[in-house]
Amino acid sequence: MNPVSNPAPLAGASNFRDLGGYRASDGRRVRRGRVYRSDHLAALTEDDVAQLTRLGVTHSVDFRGDDEREATAYAWPGLTVLPHAIEPTVVRRVRERLEAGRVPDVAETVELMCETYRDFVHRHPETFGSFLRQVAAQETPLVFHCTAGKDRTGFAAALLLGALGVDRDTIEHDYLLTNRLYRRTPAAEGPAPPHVLNVLWQVRPEFLAAAWTEVDATHGGLESYLLGPVGLRSEELDRLRAALLEA
Repeated sequence: MNPVSNPAPLAGASNFRDLGGYRASDGRRVRRGRVYRSDHLAALTEDDVAQLTRLGVTHSVDFRGDDEREATAYAWPGLTVLPHAIEPTVVRRVRERLEAGRVPDVAETVELMCETYRDFVHRHPETFGSFLRQVAAQETPLVFHCTAGKDRTGFAAALLLGALGVDRDTIEHDYLLTNRLYRRTPAAEGPAPPHVLNVLWQVRPEFLAAAWTEVDATHGGLESYLLGPVGLRSEELDRLRAALLEA
């Protein structure tokens, strides 16, 4: 497992990091300075924007739903924002239970999160395919994010690193960095008991494992999933690897 060399932290965003530096199965490494992941970018300071500009970031892929994007929009000169909307579901499911007078325990909340990841696999493959094509075609650095940069972003990062040949233990390592790097914002978390919020606003290995289980059991593995429901052609997958892997 290879540590990632990250840029300086952003004052107005957290969970921001370079996906480069990890070793792929063919011995090559993921290029640094090409693809970054983050939580949302609506609170960036002028210095943050200046840093992203110095890093060469010209595009962002925004996985937030329509209402999320409208509530906390962002823009700066030279940036192209590419919406890839995946509407949030787990918060709604928890809210429905609370409104019905049912407080989910930790185990049920974990299962709701696992269900969300299974939904990523089955309901949104084309969205993730569009993201991977954008990464393959992008000649300048990009950043991708959702609200917390942990679930929609986390699965997108897992698919990207997996497509590049990074092993799943290393992918899980990157995924779990969220628990160290994400700064929770209570005002955005909504009303719920602390034990529920602690599950919703962190990541756990079983969340990502639920997605991998669906990829393997239903689609026969990651390559088949990428070339099947995700919709990549083999030449597009080759182009992605050529763009992001180096000796």
